[in-house]
Amino acid sequence: MEKERLKVLNFFRKGWCQFRIRYMTNMAAKNIAVYSDTKVRRSWVCSVCQVASVVILIYVLGSVFILPVYRQDTPKTKLAGSMDILLGNGCENQCRPRGSESLPRGIVAKNSNLEMRPLWGLPKKRNSSQSLLAMAVGIKQTELVNAMVGKFLSNGISVMLFHYDGNVNQWKEFWWNDRVVHVSAINQTKWWFAKRFMHPDVVAAYEYIFLWDEDLGVDEFDPLRYISIVKEEGLQISQPALDGNKSEVHHQITARGRRERVHRRIYKNGECDDDSKGPPCTGWIEVMAPNDLIHAWGLDMQLGYCAQGDRTKTIGVVDAEYVVHHGLPTLGEPSGKKLRLHTLDKRVEVRRQSYNEYKVFRRRWAKAAANDECWTNPYPEPLKPILR
Repeated sequence: MEKERLKVLNFFRKGWCQFRIRYMTNMAAKNIAVYSDTKVRRSWVCSVCQVASVVILIYVLGSVFILPVYRQDTPKTKLAGSMDILLGNGCENQCRPRGSESLPRGIVAKNSNLEMRPLWGLPKKRNSSQSLLAMAVGIKQTELVNAMVGKFLSNGISVMLFHYDGNVNQWKEFWWNDRVVHVSAINQTKWWFAKRFMHPDVVAAYEYIFLWDEDLGVDEFDPLRYISIVKEEGLQISQPALDGNKSEVHHQITARGRRERVHRRIYKNGECDDDSKGPPCTGWIEVMAPNDLIHAWGLDMQLGYCAQGDRTKTIGVVDAEYVVHHGLPTLGEPSGKKLRLHTLDKRVEVRRQSYNEYKVFRRRWAKAAANDECWTNPYPEPLKPILR
């Protein structure tokens, strides 16, 4: 986009130079005495008006293409900056990341990745799949986590583990321990980790990101086949289907179907049909987006706003590659002992906090939508009750 704007800018510069040369040539060819002639004087006035009109036109059109690229802090400097670029002083007004103004353009990389590098020598060849698996894990789920990490790493997919229980050293017994990135913080959810350690400038290097829970069985799942199906189907946001016979299924849309390799909607008498255009019938999956509401209930219903194009086509569930959801509690899980009277039930408190955050999010969304005068809701239909 920046190259196209610069091309337009150069076009205006060349046009201005050619006009100025032609104008000066014509004026030089005329005798100065013609100014005494009334008709010629009128022609001279018209020429001046033409020059002024061209300058104004170049400035207005040039500003449209220049200002979005070369932004400054104040309206005054925006105006001055656009004129400087128009007159050939663009080097002083290049858009740069804040804090890097004193550095030469191009020395600061726009993004990074989570690939580890050796202390000496060249780094190993980058994973061919260019995908990432990120999970919040606890030491009690070593068997399931080991199966998932081993399968993804064996298929060339990078792995990042978030340790919510603080146990990091206990994973050293596994062959893959030194090949994954470890981040530890006590009693934090995967969305707390994701928001802080999966910055867009880092994860932008990956084509697909799997942000999973630790309680999934992957015996029937192949990551590369899954990615291949997602590409062929044009899915931007997706999830593997859940084996309904072995899984804890919370939402009907996540259950595996056996007729097709992908499904994008569900059907239920009186609630979901071919005319349904949004959740819980179509346009969503059971995955949530991070913010400071760490449990993130309800955010998955808004994922359609993040997909490009029609959410009923770009969001779906892959039936051909499915997993088992064991539904194991993690944060606030009970100790197995019978609670005494007046003892705090941590699991109940976690669920209460999750529900409270869901209500907070709904209020935030309503307030943001009402206050943004420039925003038009592409999905104005109200959400229906969640089907379970």
